[in-house]
Amino acid sequence: MITIKEISSKETYAVRQPVLRNGKPIESCVFEGDDLQSTHHFGLFENEYLIGIISLFNKINTIFAAQNQAQIRGMAVLETHQKKGYGEALVKHCESYCNENQVDLIWFNARTAAVGFYKKMNYQTIGDAFDIKDVGEHYLMFKKL
Repeated sequence: MITIKEISSKETYAVRQPVLRNGKPIESCVFEGDDLQSTHHFGLFENEYLIGIISLFNKINTIFAAQNQAQIRGMAVLETHQKKGYGEALVKHCESYCNENQVDLIWFNARTAAVGFYKKMNYQTIGDAFDIKDVGEHYLMFKKL
């Protein structure tokens, strides 16, 4: 059985570290703004076992005109559970949350390897690839809701 529910920022580290910060210290899993009241972390559980995470930040990117924006960060599914639709379920959960809370646009920095995954859900790239130090090449992606 699959459930998605809100979790604490610290709970995300169990998935953030092996998937997004593999080989790096646990401190690298702490994102600026993680513990703001406006930030929401969601965990996807399979039989009570946390296998996927996504974080939603109330953050404006001035490239976009939309007044009410949210940034997705730290979307990850444990490697043993990838390619089963769990990542898509997490993104759709964030989209529903944003629709319920009058958010007009979702944006994020996607790793180059994940661009195709997001394009299947109608996210678009804008601009050229750029490098995030110690993480790798990314593209800015967005979707108007």
